[in-house]
Amino acid sequence: MISYTLKCEAGHSFDSWFQSAAAFEKLVAARQVTCVECGSHGVTKAVMAPRLSKGPQTSAPDQQTPEVADTPMLSAPDTEMQQALAELRRKVEANSDYVGDRFAREARAMHLGEKPARSIYGEARLDQARSLIEDGVPLMPLPFRPKQKLS
Repeated sequence: MISYTLKCEAGHSFDSWFQSAAAFEKLVAARQVTCVECGSHGVTKAVMAPRLSKGPQTSAPDQQTPEVADTPMLSAPDTEMQQALAELRRKVEANSDYVGDRFAREARAMHLGEKPARSIYGEARLDQARSLIEDGVPLMPLPFRPKQKLS
């Protein structure tokens, strides 16, 4: 395991653990690494000295290998704001359906009674959000980018 200090394009800094340097590069290329504060996929390694976790110790054949404590893949949020954003993200994801780029269409259909009301989140262009607001559709911008859902 290796820990990197990461930085997003908005300047937020956080730590995360990866299986290897190659695993980090693969996850970044697949857009699976996101900023813990804003959800940005524009994440790079910050200048730092990487930290390695200790793997299982090699021992004599008659001795058992000591167990290695589970190492979390992502560090816990550092600041109170990061903690609050992480908690908000957890609540939104646990209590809402992700609709991706269909957000404007789904929200409008629920507002017009064409679909049953439910909590949703996703992405909308600025012009779509403005049109929804002008038509009285209740919505709220989230202070983070939704995680990309894989099917």
